[in-house]
Formats: sequence, C-alpha cells, structure tokens
Amino acid sequence: MTHVALTIAGSEASGGAGAQTDLKTFHQLGTFGTAALTCIVSFDPKNDWGHRFVPVDPQVIADQIEATTAVNDIDTVKIGMLGTPVTIDTVATALSEHSFTNVVLDPVLICKGQEPGAALDTDNALKEKILPLATYVTPNHFETLALSGMDSIETVEELAEAAKRIHDTYDVIVLAKGGVVLEGEDAVDVFYDGEQTVELRSPKIGDERVSGAGCTLAAAVTAELAKGATPLEAARTAKAVVTSSIEHRQSGHTPFDAVYQGAYEG
Repeated sequence: MTHVALTIAGSEASGGAGAQTDLKTFHQLGTFGTAALTCIVSFDPKNDWGHRFVPVDPQVIADQIEATTAVNDIDTVKIGMLGTPVTIDTVATALSEHSFTNVVLDPVLICKGQEPGAALDTDNALKEKILPLATYVTPNHFETLALSGMDSIETVEELAEAAKRIHDTYDVIVLAKGGVVLEGEDAVDVFYDGEQTVELRSPKIGDERVSGAGCTLAAAVTAELAKGATPLEAARTAKAVVTSSIEHRQSGHTPFDAVYQGAYEG
C-alpha cells in the first residue's frame, strides 16, 4: 500500500506552484497525493503577471478535507497558501479534529510590512491559529525574519539563530531557507530540531528565485515524512529534490521560470 499525503493549498493554474506542484512532488517521491483546495490563484498576463486570488468557500474546504481523510489513512499533511482569516479558521478546526502525526507548514506570509489591513490580519491569524498546530515549518528568508523577530539575516550563522528562535517560540522543527538571498556560492538552508543544527548546502543555480521552489521543498518533506523518514532525512531529500527541480526548471512566457520535479531520481 502506497503511503498517502494530503496538501491543503491553493490551485495555481499554470502548474508552477501550489497544489499542482505539491501533487507532482508527492508523485515523484512515490507518495499517493491528495489535495484540498483553499483558493484559486491565476496569473494575470495583462497586469505584469500579478496574482488573481479567489478564496474557496469555507464549507467546501471542510468538505474536501472530510472526504479525503474518510477515503484514506492520512497521518501527514502539508499546509500551503490559505489566504484569508476565514480559511485559516476552517483549516485550524480541521487540523484540531484530526490527529495528524506530521503537519508541515509552508508559512506563506503575504504582508511585507506592518501596515494594517487584510494582509496583516491574515498573517496574524496564521501565526496564532496554524503555527501552534504545526510540527515542521519551512520558512523562506522573509518569513524566517518575520517569525524569528530578528532585524536582519545576512549570514548562515544568523539564519541558524533565527531557526532556533522559531523553534523555541513555536515548538516546531524548522527548515529555514537561505536560498539565493545570502551571500556566497552555495544555497544554504538550516535545519534545527531543538537538538541539532544542520546546514544543507548546494551550489546556487543562477541568482533568481524560481516559482514553486518553496512549495516543492515543503511537499518533499511531507512526502518523505509520510513514508516514515526522520525529519532530518526528509530535509536532506527535500533539498536534493528542490535543487534538481530548479536545475531542470520550466520556462514559459513569464519573466520567471518554474520548477520541474520530473527529473529527480532518488
């Protein structure tokens, strides 16, 4: 019987991120993927490829989670784009009702400053209601800054300190992504589980971010945990998967490329 993993995330129509990327990653790693969609996201080619965002009705989200957990034995779930406080409430309720062993959170923060409004309300709700239910988080550089409370992260040492602060605050395993942001020839991520700090390195592939890399990393962690890997083993495999996915990136008519998981061989 193939192990099953669930992603609770948004749909991204072009296939380069969101639930589409999660399912591809699950499949590439030999895990049966299921999905509950939280929102529909589509790029707007007439407006500099900005995001058009439509939330899914909360009851429909709850129904999807109810259905897939009734059909399948699921102990590992990935949380991606949620997007509104109401959606966050719905997902938090669902997480509380199920005894998932592993809850992997890609903590998508949408507020880039401290201005009041819907974005800040959504981010605060995520931190207050979803993070306490997570067991493993995969923040990018900006999200690591926001969750750790640090003013800047410019070195691997500071990234490691930020990971420790997030662990201590939220009692979660942390895989903090330095990516292409930190100086140096390597893309460095830091794993911290409360006992060990491990740097995961691979040579940088270009200087630009690739769409869907964060989704791929968190989804790969999720797939590996569903199969019984340790948290560190899952992080190492996820790093290899995302590196391959960036190396074999998919180009299109956008000014950015998207990840492609299909070339990875474990």
